[in-house]
Amino acid sequence: MTTGTPPPTARRRSRARTFAPLAVAAWAVLEIWLLMLVADVAGGLTVVILLAAGIVLGAAVIKRAGRRAFRNLTETLQRTPGQPGADGSSPAAPESGRGNGFLMLGGLLIMIPGLISDVAGLLLLVPPVRTALSGYAERSLDRRMRTAAPGGFSDAFRQARIHRPDGKVVQGEVIRDEPPRRDENPRPPLTP
Repeated sequence: MTTGTPPPTARRRSRARTFAPLAVAAWAVLEIWLLMLVADVAGGLTVVILLAAGIVLGAAVIKRAGRRAFRNLTETLQRTPGQPGADGSSPAAPESGRGNGFLMLGGLLIMIPGLISDVAGLLLLVPPVRTALSGYAERSLDRRMRTAAPGGFSDAFRQARIHRPDGKVVQGEVIRDEPPRRDENPRPPLTP
């Protein structure tokens, strides 16, 4: 039975989607192999202590980053004009709030059992590394948003960043005057 519509063309899988499972599997095998090497050299108890210390340190880092992010959010909301106790200045993001996401990611990587993930997590705890990665991620996201097709998910974010000259955000809604499209050939109801 043909409907007259061409079959949908399958999109090609990107290389990242093809090789990501292989990379994760290779990473897991490498982590296990390194843990076995450390256990062979230093003993199994040392590996257990390293893993437990990683979990405790990672949890402490995530907790600290979460508190810092909540404090920055509270400060920003208190500086919002129109709120009680606000000084009327524009709410600028505190500089200490940059990199909280990477700080939490570092804590998560430390919590994951393995030496490679611990090293990557400890690198994310270094402020210059976090700042560099944050800048790179921001530039990459901005570049992708500029090249995205209009009407997509990124268009909503681009529209949300439109400000008036005095710095205030104008809330609004788009109303289209187009009549709703109806099926040209409506299907009859199914009858038994």
